[in-house]
Amino acid sequence: MTAAIDVEALVERYDGFLIDAYGVLVHGEGPLPGAGDFLRRLTAAGRPWLIVTNDASKQPEVAEARYRAWDLPIPADRIVASGSLLTPWFRAAGLVGAPTCVIGPAGSAAWARQAGARLVDPSDPSWQVLALCDEASPGGFLADMDAALTVAIHRVDNGLPVRIVVPNPDLIYTAAPGRYGFAAGTMAAMVRAALELRFGDGAPQPEFLGKPHAPIFEQALARLDVARPVMLGDQLETDILGARSVGIDAVLVGSGVARWRPGRVGSTRAPTWLLAHV
Repeated sequence: MTAAIDVEALVERYDGFLIDAYGVLVHGEGPLPGAGDFLRRLTAAGRPWLIVTNDASKQPEVAEARYRAWDLPIPADRIVASGSLLTPWFRAAGLVGAPTCVIGPAGSAAWARQAGARLVDPSDPSWQVLALCDEASPGGFLADMDAALTVAIHRVDNGLPVRIVVPNPDLIYTAAPGRYGFAAGTMAAMVRAALELRFGDGAPQPEFLGKPHAPIFEQALARLDVARPVMLGDQLETDILGARSVGIDAVLVGSGVARWRPGRVGSTRAPTWLLAHV
């Protein structure tokens, strides 16, 4: 049975914390109230913590500088970002060195380059991999999406390989208090719908890497290395489902996207606890 809890009770009950960023600690324009105090409270109590984020738009060092400007004590080595999962994905797929189109800003391109991708423009007919990372794209979101879709259709028409990788499965995120924005999961839904319209069951399908899928949680839990970990997040479909799927408790924080409606989700998406805000 999901019940309400407060920060002090969480600190007493759990000995390590995985924390989502957007909707829990920050929105797109700054920190949420109490975020810095919450992190300092965990540190003072000797509770190790990591940020586990589906954000694949920036490297940890860039995120650290941004957090520092917002008076949030989050060093780069405390950040587990979904962009880091591109490296094992490219290796496992045998695609190191493959021509790759990245939709996303410079930080997304840096993740792909670090993974061994050879970056090309969205309109380049040679790309084999489409990495959908973020709506902020150098050529403009819609123009780059249109170009990538055109290439994908031509490649499938001609029997050429197309792989679509999505580090961030989130559909939306908290852009500011009371304002929301589309995330990379929505981009993937657009591409999937368009390709299925043309190719039906033969359409290439997006491959998702971040929360709720296990690898990002496994990486974070190995680094946290505690007996009683807990995940704090604001999205049922990624934070809560992912945590419950790997067998750890999950806290739905009410300052972000999701609202808890008992009986409207299955048990795998039911949070262990409800926390109004950090």
